Amino acid sequence: MRGKRRAPRPPLPWRSPWTPVVCVAGVVAASALVAVSFLVKEVVLVVDGERRPVHAFGGTVEEVLAAAGVTMAYGDVVRPSAQEEVRDGATIEVRRARPLTLTLDGHTSKHLVTASNVGEALAELDITPAAGRLSAPPGDAVPLEGMELTVYTRRKVYVVAGTTRLTSRTTARTVRQVLRQKRVELRRGYHVDPPLDSFPEDGTVITIVPPRATQIDPATARLDWRALAECESHGDPRAYNPDGPYYGMYQFSLPMWQAVGGMGLPSNWPEDEQTYRAQLLYQKVGGRWRGQWPNCGDRLFGRATVTALRR
Repeated sequence: MRGKRRAPRPPLPWRSPWTPVVCVAGVVAASALVAVSFLVKEVVLVVDGERRPVHAFGGTVEEVLAAAGVTMAYGDVVRPSAQEEVRDGATIEVRRARPLTLTLDGHTSKHLVTASNVGEALAELDITPAAGRLSAPPGDAVPLEGMELTVYTRRKVYVVAGTTRLTSRTTARTVRQVLRQKRVELRRGYHVDPPLDSFPEDGTVITIVPPRATQIDPATARLDWRALAECESHGDPRAYNPDGPYYGMYQFSLPMWQAVGGMGLPSNWPEDEQTYRAQLLYQKVGGRWRGQWPNCGDRLFGRATVTALRR
């Protein structure tokens, strides 16, 4: 008996005429994926301190930034440089420029800074505001559109009024503010140099000169003021008598000193100022010296006159 005939075997797919083409295409695609995976780089992009990871296809920093939509403007800083090749795992930092109008101790200038806050901007400009005064706190942001910033550093200035010399470490904007801080009260007509509204630079000497609007008549000036001072205080411009109290060469009380335009203590002023105020007082009371200098006033008139007055 003859054996049964076997059914024909179905054609195998790989034996299809298109099989070689499909296989080649698959190999090409796989190779392309492998090549692309080698071209893509993992990069960290830091823009004004904000970090974000990006997949970079570009070969240079400039190309990576362009692909990430980051544009560069005048004054911006990028590290590494724009033309440098990018490696996988690299970090690219961009700091964008900001206009800053700075007024430092009264002087205004314009700058471009890449700092994102006030403290960093001052450090970038090499300004140390320690113990100074700022118009904005160090932690405040510097916006991209820019800002105005005022800084007053602590300066050393001097106040001279007669023989009084005061030292002030100040952030004051004007001479007037310095005098207020030192509690120096000005009377009408006093001359201040430099002017009250001027800016006190470091090392400024502020001089206060009392007014001398009233002229001393020649007869008063010819009196023996040295003899009066010798009798009252032994001619010591810094003399002090607690009984009054009385001060200076002519032993002024404070009310009398102030009545003739004196400022502060009489003993804090030089001899010529004390003498001028004593002569002014003599004129103000019409020559009635006994009420002011009862024990020594007769010395104004010389020895012969004193002898006559005492008879």
